[in-house]
Amino acid sequence: MTEEQLQVFINGVNNYFQQISKNEITVGTPYLVENTHPAAKDYTGIIGISGISEGIVYFTAPKDLLERMLVMLGERDLSEANMIDLVGEVANTISGNARSEFGENFDISVPFVIKGAPDEITLPRKDRSYVIPVEWCERKASIVVALRKKLN
Repeated sequence: MTEEQLQVFINGVNNYFQQISKNEITVGTPYLVENTHPAAKDYTGIIGISGISEGIVYFTAPKDLLERMLVMLGERDLSEANMIDLVGEVANTISGNARSEFGENFDISVPFVIKGAPDEITLPRKDRSYVIPVEWCERKASIVVALRKKLN
């Protein structure tokens, strides 16, 4: 994955948070992790990728960050169901932005959400993932990009 490709995901998360709040978002330096220890917070929205690349992209966030986002969006219901919807929406928006940049052969799935870390079924153990740290309103989340260019 190139620096320019990672920038697409960084731009996606920046755009999303700028639309919901005037609070500044800080995006840290991306780093690699082994998939045997996936980076994850309380809730994780996962998008499957197929087409020219295969793998997953996920947004993972702690409960308090999602609650703060819901408040900023004017939502009074801070239930788990709304946090699940929100984390899936963020993952879908970031991946949809990437699809716009990478073209129609960068296929994205509908989001699915889990509590906690993805397991070895969703993350190929022999690969590594890029973690893009995000801080917003003194709360930390991450975007994780686990993509492999598909061989023809």
